[in-house]
Amino acid sequence: MRDRKKTKTGDEKVFFPMFVDISGKTCVVIGAGRIAARRIRTLADFCGDIRVVAPEAVSAVHAMAEEGMCCWIPRAYGPGDLEGASMVLAATDDPKLNEEIYDECRKRGVPVNVCSDQKKCDFHFPGIVRHEELVIGINGAGRDHGRVRALRERVQELLDQGELGV
Repeated sequence: MRDRKKTKTGDEKVFFPMFVDISGKTCVVIGAGRIAARRIRTLADFCGDIRVVAPEAVSAVHAMAEEGMCCWIPRAYGPGDLEGASMVLAATDDPKLNEEIYDECRKRGVPVNVCSDQKKCDFHFPGIVRHEELVIGINGAGRDHGRVRALRERVQELLDQGELGV
């Protein structure tokens, strides 16, 4: 078996970029703060059913729920909330709760992204560029979000201006 290459930072965990059809799947988001809101907005273009569980939500999540982009369940996370989930985002500000969600996902075999702990992520959330039928995902290994955002904005700008010839 081939030795795995290390990244520049010395980490051995390298994520494979993969595009997956989640249009008929259920995505469960636990938490409804700023980070969750950004991820829900991104998921809405791809996922058929987004369930958000959180006792409180930022105004953006309220608005998305009112627009039908997601279903907000205004209560604390509890048993059964991951039932039928194809993927889970643990986006709470409570590390103990995020750990509980992570453990439950492990038991169920459901891919999970714990927003506050990169070591507890089965997948990363990429910066996404959409142009006509193109979808481009940009990932910075969960470390340099500003750099990813800048690259995403630049690629979007070039595509919108027709400078990439596509």
